[in-house]
Amino acid sequence: MTDTTERNYVEQARRDKRAALEAQGVRPFAYGYDRSHTAAESAGAYRDEMGEAGPEVRVAGRLATFRDQGKTRFAHLEDASGRIQLYFRRDALGRQWELVELLDADDHVGVRGTLFRTRSGEVTIRVSELTLLAKALRPLPRGKRQVADDGAEQVFGGLQDPELRYRQRYADLAVHPEVRAVFQLRARVVRFIRRFLDERGFLEVETPVLQSLYGGASARPFHTHHNALDIPLFLRIADELYLKRLLVGGMERVYEIGHDFRNEGIDRTHNPEFTMLEWYMAYADYHAVAAMIEELLVGLVRELFGGTQLVRHDERGRPVALDFTPPFPRLRFVEGIRDHGGPDVLSATDDEMRAALRRAGVPGDVAASCGGGKLIDEVFKAYLEPHLVQPTFVLDYPKALSPLAKAHRDDPRLTERFELFVLGRELANAFSELNDPDDQRARFEDQVRQRAAGDEEAQHYDADYIRALEYGMPPAGGIGVGIDRLVMLLADQPSIRDVILFPAMRPES
Repeated sequence: MTDTTERNYVEQARRDKRAALEAQGVRPFAYGYDRSHTAAESAGAYRDEMGEAGPEVRVAGRLATFRDQGKTRFAHLEDASGRIQLYFRRDALGRQWELVELLDADDHVGVRGTLFRTRSGEVTIRVSELTLLAKALRPLPRGKRQVADDGAEQVFGGLQDPELRYRQRYADLAVHPEVRAVFQLRARVVRFIRRFLDERGFLEVETPVLQSLYGGASARPFHTHHNALDIPLFLRIADELYLKRLLVGGMERVYEIGHDFRNEGIDRTHNPEFTMLEWYMAYADYHAVAAMIEELLVGLVRELFGGTQLVRHDERGRPVALDFTPPFPRLRFVEGIRDHGGPDVLSATDDEMRAALRRAGVPGDVAASCGGGKLIDEVFKAYLEPHLVQPTFVLDYPKALSPLAKAHRDDPRLTERFELFVLGRELANAFSELNDPDDQRARFEDQVRQRAAGDEEAQHYDADYIRALEYGMPPAGGIGVGIDRLVMLLADQPSIRDVILFPAMRPES
């Protein structure tokens, strides 16, 4: 927006103040400020026995409120640590009072002054020097704050529309401290995971995001083109196949935390760009991986919340008491479906499974549009997944669903695979990794046949990966963990968009 006629009167008034500041020789956008304390540190530095002679501090931040009281003005300065009150007095500031009169809420300022406590009991900075750091030319949509009789603060109006909050995340973060807290928690989650794996001898690595052949999951990719090489490329849908190549190369414990991309729909738990943790460990199977992810999750919950009991909300907003006390329940895929009234997916025909889906209320067009592994997956989602509320491992998936997992040692119709569910959401997917190159070749060939039959998400035949396995990959266990869904759970957020700083959005018209 550059045309003055398109600005409202508030925005134009702020630009008029900018012009007045520049006319006085005041830079409306400074280069920096040497602060001595944060807002929280300043409030903590005052003791009541200091009286009016509190220590001098220099703080910087945004003016969250600004109140005119004639020859004095009060404001609240907000930085990443919290808020502190400012007190401006005309006779104390002299010529700088002209600068005070050109300030607005949301401007960034630096102030120097001494601490004292007001009659209302609030630690305050008596400002003796003021520096404008950045003039806010557009007011933030803060809404009206009102304190109830019980002391609880309510906000009316302001930035409430979810789509606008995702689109203007910068404004959302500026006016909602609780949103900033979600992303601070997310950073703590990732730090804990790195520390957990590093302490157990894992090496963090980076693998290609741009790939000439995508794989490691069943999903549609994003396409791009490399001009210099004149070849098509894809944004990766998973890290798996490159990480397992590293096992072949003798790197026995590796992990990666990175972005994957899947050209699929957007809903409460899906965003086309998302963050995955994948780790692989040589000489381990899926039981060892299950024990490790259980240990990681229990340790993470204890680190963040001090115990293993949490109350979180399901997709309908109902509170649910969750218990992360180990060991988590373990259910077998086939038996779990059958125990909840579903068919035996190993013996049922496609028509019998479609009939079971219709009995469960799944629309007929969904049931009719899939077969093979996808049909089994729909039966799982209809019959077993809704019951997986507490942290639960589901083990031993049919081979049709798991082209990269090792065949089950006791039943070749199954694979050694588990998924971890909480609140009906999949958080992790793990295998005893398939390391037989001939078996892997046959699985890839089956995927190629499924793709030829119309399954756009079936995997490609990756000849280089087969070649890597032919050099010999040690027995290994591996896992993928959705960081975004994990943070959704821990931060008690209803949508994946609430834990991604800038989620995918349609362009503004």
